[in-house]
Amino acid sequence: MRDVSPHPDRWRILAITLCVTFMGLLDVTIVNIALPAIDADFGGSTSSLQWVVSGHALAFGLILVTGGRLGDALGRRRMMLIGLVCFVATSAACGLAPSIGWLIAARFAQGISAGLLVPQNSGIIQNVFSGPERGRAFGYMGMAVGISGSIGPVLGGVIIGLAGGDGGWRWIFLVNIPIGLALIAAVWRIIPGREPGSGKPDLDLVGAALLGLTVLALLFPISSVEHGFGPEFAIIALAPILGAFTVWWERRIIRLGRAPLLNIPLLRATPGYATGMAVGLLYFCGFTGVLLIYSIYLQSGLGFTPLHAGLLITPFAISSAVAAPIAGRLVARGGRMTTVAALVLLIVGLALAATLIPLTEDTALAIPTQIATMMIAGFGAGGVVGPNMTMTLANVPPRMGGAAGAAVQTAQRIGNAIGAAVLLLIHSQALTLTHDAGTGLRAVWVAAIVFFIAAIAVALSEGRPPSRREHANAPSEEERRVRRHT
Repeated sequence: MRDVSPHPDRWRILAITLCVTFMGLLDVTIVNIALPAIDADFGGSTSSLQWVVSGHALAFGLILVTGGRLGDALGRRRMMLIGLVCFVATSAACGLAPSIGWLIAARFAQGISAGLLVPQNSGIIQNVFSGPERGRAFGYMGMAVGISGSIGPVLGGVIIGLAGGDGGWRWIFLVNIPIGLALIAAVWRIIPGREPGSGKPDLDLVGAALLGLTVLALLFPISSVEHGFGPEFAIIALAPILGAFTVWWERRIIRLGRAPLLNIPLLRATPGYATGMAVGLLYFCGFTGVLLIYSIYLQSGLGFTPLHAGLLITPFAISSAVAAPIAGRLVARGGRMTTVAALVLLIVGLALAATLIPLTEDTALAIPTQIATMMIAGFGAGGVVGPNMTMTLANVPPRMGGAAGAAVQTAQRIGNAIGAAVLLLIHSQALTLTHDAGTGLRAVWVAAIVFFIAAIAVALSEGRPPSRREHANAPSEEERRVRRHT
C-alpha cells in the first residue's frame, strides 16, 4: 500500500491528538470512583448507576463509526473542533446536573460528543505519519487509551478529595471545561486543515440505526435487571436477529457501490483487523469491572474516602503507565504475542488480588497486599491496548484510517458498556446472596478473568503472522470496489 509523506510537525500533532484522546476517554472511567458519592447525593437504584456508566459508553460506541466517516469526508480538524465544543458543553451539563435523570441524559450526550471527537485521532495519525513511525505513533495512542482507563479512578479520587464537601464529585466533569478550551485553541493552531480528497459524506444512516438497535437490544435488558430476570429480559432475543439484518444491509450497501458503516470485506481481508477488534472488545468487557468494582469495594466495603480509594488504585495506574511504552517497543518483534503475554500477566495479578485482598482486609498486610497484586495486574493491563491497536491498524490504508480506527474503538466502547452492565449485575447478585463485599469483588474479578482468557483464545487463533497470509487474503473484486468508495 502507498504511504503518505510524513508531516514536518507530526510529533507536535501527535501530542495534541494524544491529549484529546486522553481527555475524551478519561470520562469513561473517572466517574467510577464517584458512583458512591453520586448515589449519596441523588439516591436511585443500581440500574440508575449502571446507566451513568453504560449510557456514556453506549452513546460513545454508537456514534464512533459515523463520527469517523464524517471526519474522513469533511475534514478531521473540523470534526475534532465540533466534538471538543460539544464535549465542553456536555461536561458542564454533567457537573451541574440537578438529578440522577439529568446526569444520565447529560452523560449520554457527553458520549455522543466523545464519539465525534475521538475517532479523528487515528485518521490524523494515518495522514501525518508513514512507515515504522506510524506504528510507533499508534503505540503511543494505545498507551494513551490504556493509561486513561487506569488512571481515571485515581484522578477522580484526587479531584473529589480536593473539592471536598457535598457535590465534590461534580468537579470531575467541570474540570473538562478549561482543559477543553485549551485544546480547542491548540487544535485550531496545530492540527492540519481539511485533507485532500475530502468531500460530500456518504453516510450509511440505516446501517447506523440497525447497529444501534442491535446494541440496545443487547444492553437494555442487561442494564435493566437489578434483582432478577423480568419479562423485559426477553428483548435480548432480538439482538441476533437485528445483528443479522445489519450484516445483510451492509452487504447490500457494498453491492450498490456505497461506503458501508461496517466494512465487512475490510474485516475479512485486512490481516489482523478482525482479530484485533475481537480482542479489544473482550478485553474491555473484563477491564471495565476491574477498577469499577475495586473502587466500589474500597469505599462501600472498606469505608475508604474517594481520595484514599484513588490513592490505592495509583499503583495499578503507575505500573500500567510504565508497561505501556515498553510493550509498544516490543510489539515490532513480538507481534500479537505481546498482547497475549500482557493478558497472561494481567490474569496472574488479578487472580492473586482476587484471592488475597478479601482475605487480608482486616490485617496489617491489607495495604501491602493490595499494592503488590494490583501492580502486577497493572503491568499486564499496560501492555494490552497499545500493541493490540498497532497490530489491528497496521495494514489499514490511510484513506480509511478514520472509519477503520473508529470501528476498533466502537468494539472497545461496546465492551465497556457490556462489561459495566454484566459485571455490576454480577456484583449486585453476589452481594444480595452473601452480604459480603469481598465475595462481591471476587465474583466480578473471576468473571473479568474469563473475558481475558477468551481474548487470549481469540489472539492465539490468528495463528501465523499476517505477512505470511497476505497472498491468501488478497481482496476480491467486491472488496476492491468497497475500498475505492471508502
